[in-house]
Amino acid sequence: MASPMVYKGRPVVRDGNKVYFGEPYNKYMVVLTVLENVNELPSRILVQLQSTDPALAMTSEKIIKEVERKNLYDAFELGSVWLEKQLAE
Repeated sequence: MASPMVYKGRPVVRDGNKVYFGEPYNKYMVVLTVLENVNELPSRILVQLQSTDPALAMTSEKIIKEVERKNLYDAFELGSVWLEKQLAE
């Protein structure tokens, strides 16, 4: 059985064009959505910091922050900073 992927000590799970970063039992997690690929590499990624509160519907209420990035490294780095700051509050 393969070990789960981690980035900066947090789990990373891919489901289709979405990548979930963080623990689902925490108050927040990062969702990366690949919007566009060039030569099979992600070239447009939507980065969202989302609440994991089950009382919120899957609407804009769940989205705390959102921005697009042009590569996975930048997307993960920004998402990581957002997540760390939000969880520290």
